[in-house]
Amino acid sequence: MYHFTDGGLRNVWLENGFALKQTPYGEAVSIQDLDGLTYAICTALTRKKSKLTGAEFRYLRASMLMSQVALGKALGRTEQAIAIWEKNGRVPKFADTLIRVIFAAQANGNEKVKNIIHALNDTERTIHLVMQETPKGWLSEEKDESELCLA
Repeated sequence: MYHFTDGGLRNVWLENGFALKQTPYGEAVSIQDLDGLTYAICTALTRKKSKLTGAEFRYLRASMLMSQVALGKALGRTEQAIAIWEKNGRVPKFADTLIRVIFAAQANGNEKVKNIIHALNDTERTIHLVMQETPKGWLSEEKDESELCLA
């Protein structure tokens, strides 16, 4: 059995689906289907009868690629509040319930929930307005840093 501690989890053990390898830096583990494992862990966490620990809460958030800022906005709290819950493990009942519901809806293909998560994450990116003068007037286009072609 392999003790899977990714993301600070302490209560997950793998019976199979992994290989241990020796490297010049010591023993390493290779997970055969990491995406499938992550999904299975998150699904199990959403069905867990007891309250989520801070690490479990963080694991669900991170699996949805949500930042603390984005989740804070979704829950009406600050990113500092989210960080504190994840660190000290005292997740309020409403937040525990909502992150489970958000994950379940997103994982079941609810496009509206997926779009909301993407929109919340996008609010953190710095967006640049690229203005272009045309015969009909000025037009604007939003671009992120990677799309800018600075000459």
